[in-house]
Amino acid sequence: MQATLQAAKPKASAAEITAAFYDLNEHDHPEGGSTMLGFWIYLMSDCLIFAMLFAAYGVLGGNYAAGPGPKDLFELPLVALNTAMLLFSSITYGFAMLAMEKGRAGQTQVWLLVTAVFGAAFLSIELHEFAGLIHEGATPMRSGFLTAFFSLVGTHGLHVTFGLVWLFTLVVQIARKGLIPANKRRLMCLSLFWHFLDVVWIGVFTFVYLLGML
Repeated sequence: MQATLQAAKPKASAAEITAAFYDLNEHDHPEGGSTMLGFWIYLMSDCLIFAMLFAAYGVLGGNYAAGPGPKDLFELPLVALNTAMLLFSSITYGFAMLAMEKGRAGQTQVWLLVTAVFGAAFLSIELHEFAGLIHEGATPMRSGFLTAFFSLVGTHGLHVTFGLVWLFTLVVQIARKGLIPANKRRLMCLSLFWHFLDVVWIGVFTFVYLLGML
């Protein structure tokens, strides 16, 4: 009798046996805490990168190889204007975050675009400075000082460029989906990143430009 029942029971297919090892039902994945933790870890790794670049500049910053030094190359009024552009962008991003907290998607987008304008102005001035240095023959290969300078300032400028791309991406995301929780988390992460770049630039302005001119 038992043998008859076993024979009558249909055999499971190979696909059904394989599927049994997987969870076929989707579940909610709360990612807020893990996202912020992961982003803080990324910022810490970025801190290490800039710490190494500052250390390299500290070692090589006095190696002019009989070439031009900071007093010969830097234009403090231009650098001060560049610094103001980045600091203004930090303020306008703060206004974007305030608009986000009030649930005003349109105002958030406007302040993000204003931030992008200041960020683009910062990059334009920096590229103008680089072009002028290279035109004068002060290329990264000229001396250890210039190698360290271009590496440090150029890496910061590259981060600002990525920040602008991220910023425009968020403007599009807000236009499509509004201020959903995921977009708010992304805005928070970009806020941390953008203010982090401001802090790094203050270090660059003080350590590279101001001390270099003394």
